[in-house]
Amino acid sequence: MIALEILHYFLLIYLGASVLFLITYAILGNFPSKVKKPITNKQNKFVIFIPGYKEDAVIYNVAKEALNQEYPKELFDVIVIADSFQQKTLDDLNSLPITVNEVSFDKSTKAKALNKTMAGLPDDLYDVVLILDADNILARDFIMKINDSINAGYHVVQGHRAAKNIKGFALLDAISEEINNNIYSKGHRAIGMSSRLAGSGMAFSYKLYKDTMSKIDSVAEDKEVELKLLKRGYKFEYRDDAICYDEKVSQANVFNNQRSRWISAQYYYLKKDFLPAVWHLITKGNLDYFDKAFQMMLPPRLILPGFLFITAIIAFFLSPELYFYVWTGIFLANILSFAISIPRKFYSIQMVYAFMHLPKAFFGIFIALFNMRGATKTFIHTPHTNDESEKIN
Repeated sequence: MIALEILHYFLLIYLGASVLFLITYAILGNFPSKVKKPITNKQNKFVIFIPGYKEDAVIYNVAKEALNQEYPKELFDVIVIADSFQQKTLDDLNSLPITVNEVSFDKSTKAKALNKTMAGLPDDLYDVVLILDADNILARDFIMKINDSINAGYHVVQGHRAAKNIKGFALLDAISEEINNNIYSKGHRAIGMSSRLAGSGMAFSYKLYKDTMSKIDSVAEDKEVELKLLKRGYKFEYRDDAICYDEKVSQANVFNNQRSRWISAQYYYLKKDFLPAVWHLITKGNLDYFDKAFQMMLPPRLILPGFLFITAIIAFFLSPELYFYVWTGIFLANILSFAISIPRKFYSIQMVYAFMHLPKAFFGIFIALFNMRGATKTFIHTPHTNDESEKIN
């Protein structure tokens, strides 16, 4: 009985703190935040890297769209890093005014592709590097807005990733992305904390990114870059008005594989960085680095409400009445943190249909917890389609 009580109090503190974190930043994300004005009008030279592995279905359109920026054509280059593409795809890409860099590895990773490409470029050719996934489409003012934030003094800027496709299961993934934007980007920036890095639609000072990436060779390179730069004290800006459209996962099995990789990376870097983050908080006051390490302690978001609901039911039958109300309160606070993070434009009958996929997603993520061993060492490809469904505006 004593052991069960200890476990109960541990879960109460751990899950209660997790929900408190989420609802605090969810509320902050609804506060208006000001974009820091540029202190210079310099037009920086950009390079857009689009690494892709077997992305023949989408890469041509993505590369073509990347050229359509409201920014001087001579001040940005598009480089597609092509790993295992078909010859026809390469021929089509080479017909565009872009650079195609073919790469091949025994074990492919995004980090290897980026590092090999940057090794062949002069350090002083570009001021800013913009990282896209092979399915991303940029709003036409994206570079212009990122340039303003670079000129405001930031070395790292995350754009607003938004859904490109919103049908069926993909809408659930789109909602999840917007919850992330609200809690981990808007909510954090509202009080001067660093935004999250989403893995694409993100920009860096070129030399900083090249130097940081040169020490990285993992399949979770975005998380490692994020932690290394936060550890060094860099502040990450977020531009909610700089839109990067991203293809959302439309199949449950692909969704589960993707989350398995993400969860594996989360707990790998939790073990690696939590104690250093505590030390940096105490000795250097580095709250951003500690905050990121704390985020990695949070339970997977799709599992948390299900687990809280089950715990509240157990408390109703086995615990004093007070604990039932406590657990129910935590559960409702968790649901509220999501509800106020979802943009109003998503509230529709389609969202109700999308939520019908939640049980499938819940059990898929639960199973993924037991299949994540080695996911940080093995590249797991997320296939994309040429789906040009209507965007939510």
